Amino acid sequence: MAVTAEDVRTTALSLPGSSEKPAWGMPGFRVGGRIFAALGDDDVSMGVKCPREDRAELIAAEPEKFFLRAGHDDAYAWLRVRLGAVEDVAELRAILVDSWLRAAPRRLAAAHPELARR
Repeated sequence: MAVTAEDVRTTALSLPGSSEKPAWGMPGFRVGGRIFAALGDDDVSMGVKCPREDRAELIAAEPEKFFLRAGHDDAYAWLRVRLGAVEDVAELRAILVDSWLRAAPRRLAAAHPELARR
């Protein structure tokens, strides 16, 4: 079953301290005032925080799932994810938790060791 925009919203908002606020006219999800995810204007993709040095490897490994929006993501630590290629809500949660950890204030992240990177 394909992951939906509603799955993104539900999962993102389930993370500690998360809130929804529009970003660039699209649903954005924040923690500590920082965006950690945003739905694409097509509702079939989302953007998440990802170190620039990791993006090429992820895209090469799973080009059907990960991509960059040329001209938009080049200079930012951001990666796009095609929702239809995400296996299930568990994988979606893992992607969103990783992005949340990159944006969350240190104290908040430390208060939730169950979300720590392994």
